[in-house]
Amino acid sequence: MRIAIVYDCLYPHTVGGAERWYRQLARRLAAAGHDVTYLTLRQWERGQDAGFDGVKVRAVGPRMALYAGGRRRILPPVVFGLGVGWHLLRRGRRIDVVHTASFPYFSLLAAAGVRRVGRFDLVVDWHEAWTREYWVEYLGRLRGRIGWAVQGLCVRVGQRAFCFSRLYAERLRRWGLRGPLRVLEGQYDGDLTPREPQPAEPLVVFAGRHIPEKRVPVLIPAIAAAQDRIPDLRAEILGDGPDRPRVQRLVAEHGLEHAIGLPGFVAAPEVERTLARALCLALPSRREGYGLVVLEASAVGTPSLVVAGPDNAATELVEHGVNGLVVDSADPEALAEAIVQVHAAGDALRASTAAWFADHARRLSLAHSLEAVVEAYAGGDGRPLSARR
Repeated sequence: MRIAIVYDCLYPHTVGGAERWYRQLARRLAAAGHDVTYLTLRQWERGQDAGFDGVKVRAVGPRMALYAGGRRRILPPVVFGLGVGWHLLRRGRRIDVVHTASFPYFSLLAAAGVRRVGRFDLVVDWHEAWTREYWVEYLGRLRGRIGWAVQGLCVRVGQRAFCFSRLYAERLRRWGLRGPLRVLEGQYDGDLTPREPQPAEPLVVFAGRHIPEKRVPVLIPAIAAAQDRIPDLRAEILGDGPDRPRVQRLVAEHGLEHAIGLPGFVAAPEVERTLARALCLALPSRREGYGLVVLEASAVGTPSLVVAGPDNAATELVEHGVNGLVVDSADPEALAEAIVQVHAAGDALRASTAAWFADHARRLSLAHSLEAVVEAYAGGDGRPLSARR
C-alpha cells in the first residue's frame, strides 16, 4: 500500500510520545514493504534529507517555532494544514491511505477536504480530546471557543479512528464520532523479555518536556519535603522546555543544586539506564494522552507516581500499589508522601512492577498496535480500503 503519515513534528528533531509513535509506525510499515511518505514541517537544515529507514520525508511547510510561552502557536498549524492540503490535492491519487494525527486539526480538515479528489482513505489518531473548559483555559475565552469548535469539526469528519486511552475514546463517542474507533493500548517498543529489577538508588526521575501541563516545578518542593524522611534522596529531571528556567530557579531557592540534576534531553539508552536505577518515576502531569514513560519505567521494574485528574490518561497504566501509585493531587506534600511510600515498599514493589509489566507486555507493545493499524488499512477483509469502495 501507499501510505502517507501526517504530523507536524518528526522525531528526533522534536521529542515526544506522538513523535516517537509516528516515526516507529512509518519505519515498521516501510519494513513491511509499504510505500511510506511522512508529511511534516521542516525541522532540519535546508538541503538535508530527513528520510529514514526507507521512509520518504516531505516538508510541506517551513521551519517554524511551534510554541510561545509554553503554548502551541496557531499560525504553524494553519500553515501545515495548507501545505498538507496542497500536497494531497496534487498527489492524493497516488496514495491509498492518509494516516494523520487529529492534532493540530487543520491538517486533518485539509485531508478530509481533498479526500474526494485524492480518493484515499482517512485514518485518524486521537492522542487527546480536550473539553471546552480546557480549551478556554489553554487559549483564553475567544480562541479557546474557536479551538473547541475546530476540534468538533474534526470529530465529525468521516474517518477510521484510533485512540490511545479509554478516557479519550469515551469522550469521542459522547461527542459524536460515529465511525470505527479502536483503542490502541500499546506503544512500548522496547524489549518485552521480563527483567530482574536493579536495586534502587534513592533517586526520583522525571522524563519529558518542561511544559505547564507536565507540572515539573512541583517536583522541586516535593523532593525537598521528602528529604526530611529520606535524607540522601536525589532527583534527575530529564528534558527541556519553557518551564525549565522556573525549575532551575526553584532548585536554587531550595538549595538543592547538589541533589537535583537537570541534564536536559538525553538519549533513549541513558533514559532507560537512569530509570532502571531509580526509586521511582514521578510524572505529575495534569494532562497525558497516554504516558509512554510509565511503561518504560515498568519495563525495568521501576514504579511510577502519577496524579489523578480528568485529563490524565496515564493513570490507566498504573495499578495502584502494584506498579506504582496514583496520587490524589499534585500538591508537593502529597507527592512527597507518595515518594516516601515507594521508598518504604522497597524491593517488593519493584518485583510486583516487573511482574505487572511481564503480564501486560504483549498487549502494551507497539507491535500489537501496529497489527491493529495494518488490519484497519486492510478494511478487515485483507484488501486495502481504497479497493473496497
